[in-house]
Amino acid sequence: MKVILEQDLKKVGKKGDIVEVSEGYARNFLFPKNIAIEATASNVNVAKAKQGSQQRKKQQANDEAILMAAQLEKVEITLVVRVGEAGKLFGSITGKDISAALKKDFNIDIDKRKIELTNEIKSIGDYEAVIKVHPTITAKITLHVIAN
Repeated sequence: MKVILEQDLKKVGKKGDIVEVSEGYARNFLFPKNIAIEATASNVNVAKAKQGSQQRKKQQANDEAILMAAQLEKVEITLVVRVGEAGKLFGSITGKDISAALKKDFNIDIDKRKIELTNEIKSIGDYEAVIKVHPTITAKITLHVIAN
């Protein structure tokens, strides 16, 4: 029996997939728990239309992420910090500091968990940070750490 899944189901398929399952499994488990619906002609047409709209949304999100990454590549952040002896910082620069600087200087709101530093920033100098704009798209920004 062909059914259209309404939710992701382990070892069966993802939401919106049209899969073949046994009739007993469909009638006794999938239908009562509203996990799937029967794959009639009208239901299949609705499912295909939903898949098409999801594809368009994914493509649009991907395009927006590419534009955002291109804009972020041009960004250079200057962080003014307190410095101790021998040019060492009190503490270190974290993703939270970079996120706050982006918000303050450029009005770009990036989650601190999406900012990845290649190594710890504990002294004055120029560094690079990688920002995950989309699961597959990243952007590198330049950080200038200077003394107060």
